[in-house]
Amino acid sequence: MSNAVEARALSKTYRHSGGTTDALSGVDLTIPTGRVYGMIGRNGAGKTTFVRIGATQLALTSGSMSVLGYDVMTETSKVRARIAAVPQESRPLYFLNVFELIYLYLTIRGTEARDARKRTEAVLAELGLADSRKRLVSHLSGGMRRRAMVAMVLASDADVLFLDEPTTGLDPIARREVWTAIRRAIRDGRTVLLTTHYLDEAEALSSRLALLDGGRVLLEGTPTEIRERVRQPFRLVVSGVLGRAELEPFGSVSTVEGGYLVFAKEAPARELAQLALSKGARVSLGPVTLEDIFLQVVGKAIDADDVPAEAAE
Repeated sequence: MSNAVEARALSKTYRHSGGTTDALSGVDLTIPTGRVYGMIGRNGAGKTTFVRIGATQLALTSGSMSVLGYDVMTETSKVRARIAAVPQESRPLYFLNVFELIYLYLTIRGTEARDARKRTEAVLAELGLADSRKRLVSHLSGGMRRRAMVAMVLASDADVLFLDEPTTGLDPIARREVWTAIRRAIRDGRTVLLTTHYLDEAEALSSRLALLDGGRVLLEGTPTEIRERVRQPFRLVVSGVLGRAELEPFGSVSTVEGGYLVFAKEAPARELAQLALSKGARVSLGPVTLEDIFLQVVGKAIDADDVPAEAAE
């Protein structure tokens, strides 16, 4: 099986008293096996709806989706046997301690007791949870509880892992520990669908990315391909003597703290850099980041939550 997940013309529509809301609209995506596939977008973009349909937690409205060749609507039990998921809003069993949470999950999945214990010990060490193994889940902070849920899923033998915002609320060290565990899962031949608000996380982990907004895929490809498809692939921050009117002929200009941010094509970017330096301005020049790409394509920053969250998020 060359592809882990395939979606064709996938749509999800919610009906409510005011009419209908399209959480997904005609999404076509192919996620290859053995890789991390990143899905980025603001709240309400459709990321969680996509994950919940793939994890057989939510019925699609039209189109189709398959996981490892099994249809999520007609072969639900076969899909569930091959996947594990950390939902965005997770509610672990609060009366268990951290070790019991992971161990019980593995045994419920059919893992033999000795192997379940070994896997639990390994993931506790990998995600920095060994010292918290006997703490009740109900006594954990939100970030620690999130980390325990991620550990539970990563310890499984599932072929496809759906991780919906897995590092939300984690400190930088804990985030890096989760990244290491995800990379290890890929080395073991598994597939990870990762949704995230952290663009550095998406770029650090993902071999391919999909940028969603309004339930549609706006860009898809490797991080390099996505950069190449942006019409203004260079960014300059200019601080000093040049005014906005002098910068606008070179590209798209916006105000940032201490100066201006300019998106431009390569030749105008270099020309502007030389002009600014000749006039004594301070200039930084480089390729656009994923955050810049999001801003160019969507028109707003990824953390601008001025759209209503989709019913599933």
